[in-house]
Amino acid sequence: MKRIDLNCDMGELPEAIADGTQESLMPSFTSINVACGGHAGDEQTMRTTVEQALRWKLAIGAHPGYPDRANFGRLELNLSPQVIADSVYEQVRALAEVAARCGVRLTHVKPHGALYNQAVHNRQLAEAVANGVARWRRDIVLVGLAGSPMLDVFRAAGFPVAAEAFADRRYEPDGTLRSRKHPDALIRDPVEAGRQALSIVQQGAVVACDGSEVAVAAQTLCIHGDTPGAPEIAAAVAQTLRQAGVTLAPISP
Repeated sequence: MKRIDLNCDMGELPEAIADGTQESLMPSFTSINVACGGHAGDEQTMRTTVEQALRWKLAIGAHPGYPDRANFGRLELNLSPQVIADSVYEQVRALAEVAARCGVRLTHVKPHGALYNQAVHNRQLAEAVANGVARWRRDIVLVGLAGSPMLDVFRAAGFPVAAEAFADRRYEPDGTLRSRKHPDALIRDPVEAGRQALSIVQQGAVVACDGSEVAVAAQTLCIHGDTPGAPEIAAAVAQTLRQAGVTLAPISP
């Protein structure tokens, strides 16, 4: 039987927390990645998000990004590996402390935005992420793009890994994500997102933006909480997978 984790980046938008949108997403997921003070998030948003996730029995991970709140961590920065490692460590540690006060341990770490996308190809950046997390703990899953060298770097650093694919993003022919600079980068149609998720899980493949087929072997699927219509997209993806007999379950070390 096929099995997959559904993950979502959360704790990023105070307004989504306040109006209930964030928690409305949670029934569709098995794990979440919580912004921890770099690109977004503070102690209050972290605590509220962790408490909500516990109500829905979700696995909780850290979502460190570039310390660039003005650009939501989506702008490439030219920082030294040491600065990146220090920042990742401080962010993960901050969330871990909040989680501990709520009585739960983190299960995984997934980089955010430009840090994630650059680390896909830049081994030095991927090593900096791994080094930052290693200062805190090694018995934790590092999440990275399926089929990318960043996963090899994470494994070499001694971490268990989870290969990630995306239900709500279009792909380039080389297996990387289509840049958000392109108007078609996001998949906003719930039916299309469900179809892409099912293709990834059942066929291990996704259709790229040029119509070619790209092999994708993933243990976790992401749907972004800030994608327009995210609650509907997430519900459709979860329902599509369950109806096809796919088991939804969180990743674990």
